[in-house]
Amino acid sequence: MSTVFFITHPDVVVDPGRPVPRWHLSDKGIARMRIFAGTPDARAVRSVWASDETKAIEAAGILAAAHGLPVGVHPGLHENDRSATGFLPPPEFEEVANRFFERPEESVRGWERAVDAQNRVRAAFDAIIAEKTAGDIAIVGHGGVGTLLLCHLTGVPISRDHDQPFQGHYWAYAPETATLLHPWRPIAPR
Repeated sequence: MSTVFFITHPDVVVDPGRPVPRWHLSDKGIARMRIFAGTPDARAVRSVWASDETKAIEAAGILAAAHGLPVGVHPGLHENDRSATGFLPPPEFEEVANRFFERPEESVRGWERAVDAQNRVRAAFDAIIAEKTAGDIAIVGHGGVGTLLLCHLTGVPISRDHDQPFQGHYWAYAPETATLLHPWRPIAPR
């Protein structure tokens, strides 16, 4: 039975002058991802996927390189579309993110609706699983859509209560039995 790990990119360099999807991993994020790549959970990974955002591709590349694997990129894995607001200072971002999860059927300040982001990431997840890869699958993405997917797979309503505590976490899922093996865990110490 294969396991699917949904991994969120770790720490990034916050650059308000650059579009958020083009942010890079920080030195700390790189170090944390390298630690995760050497863990027992990562040993049986035989397929690595990433969203088309720079930080996810970089994180996936670290994991894939540690195991001699290529990285597949699936555009449906990108974070919820927040281009209407662009970069928001952390307190304002947290407020808008809370409303995004609280009102999944509404577009909050022009952001992609949570229900639409959930459907998109679910379709990407299903397409990756349908490839029937031998071995475990790592999907490197983002906290918002990772939480939306987790809510869908576990059959709970969209809620930020199921969100990761901070960047660089992962959950594990067994698609053959539709079982969550574990909720969010940190990829490495912060």
